[in-house]
Amino acid sequence: MKIIAEFCQNHNGDFDILKKMIWEAAEGGATHGKIQTMFADDLSFRQKFEKGETDSDGNIITIRRPYEQEYNRLKSLELSYHQHEVFIEECKMYGLIPMTTSFNITSIYKLKDLGWQSIKVASYDCGSLPMIRVLADNFNELIISTGATFDYEIENTANYLNSMNKKFTFLHCITIYPTPLEYMNLKRMEYLKRFTQSVGLSEHSLVSIDEVKASIAAIYLGADTIERHFTVLPEEETRDGKVSIGKKHLKELVYFSKLTKNDQKEYIYKNVPEFEKMLGCDKRELTKEELLNRDYYRGRFCNKINGSQIFNWEYEYKNK
Repeated sequence: MKIIAEFCQNHNGDFDILKKMIWEAAEGGATHGKIQTMFADDLSFRQKFEKGETDSDGNIITIRRPYEQEYNRLKSLELSYHQHEVFIEECKMYGLIPMTTSFNITSIYKLKDLGWQSIKVASYDCGSLPMIRVLADNFNELIISTGATFDYEIENTANYLNSMNKKFTFLHCITIYPTPLEYMNLKRMEYLKRFTQSVGLSEHSLVSIDEVKASIAAIYLGADTIERHFTVLPEEETRDGKVSIGKKHLKELVYFSKLTKNDQKEYIYKNVPEFEKMLGCDKRELTKEELLNRDYYRGRFCNKINGSQIFNWEYEYKNK
């Protein structure tokens, strides 16, 4: 069972806070500690997001996310490559497998040089085949979120990786922050199992109300990987605080994962009355909110080469 503590930007750019996150995640029983390799200078500029767009009825058709505002926010949260190295060593010291998410192709070779073995692919790059090819050539294991991704993109990526006999995990994910439990559609993992036996859940439910119920349900349904945002700070002190768990909830996930299937069923019957409504369907249409998020986040970062913005799905890849 892999339990990934996703530290995201919950460290607020303070490496001492990140170290504390490593320690507490290890104490809570996480198997992996994950950061995000995210640099403000790789942020793409796209005019339509400067002011956003609405239709004649006032419905949002493009979210508003001004470049300068987002650039300055991200700049304050960056971790240097030297801090990446220290992060790797700290994780190993406390028994965690270090992991990161790469958001553009041009950063991948540097990450490979730092010694990462496992790499995470964000939902919005599940369908970026040029990026998938580079990652598959450079890392032992890929863990790929599939939120806000169309079925044909999932299938193309799976077909390529299987043709290369590459080890990979697909994580079911709903890209609504926070995700209401009735939107979880945990049966989606059955669809993902058509392509790989290693499937799981990357969850963003509202922790103050729903705790880790969806993750528990996913484990009972056969997930071998759970990813949850993790924090050591009060919820209001970080952008992702509302969907981030702490050490106590990690311990709950570990405890549940070690129960027999019959004991898991009994635990859910007593503690997760929302189980049935989380099941949903294995095939589903993306919601309007997911489509809006896909529109912005797919292409949020790019590869800046010779003055051009080249997105991960259009990068011309040549094996190095």
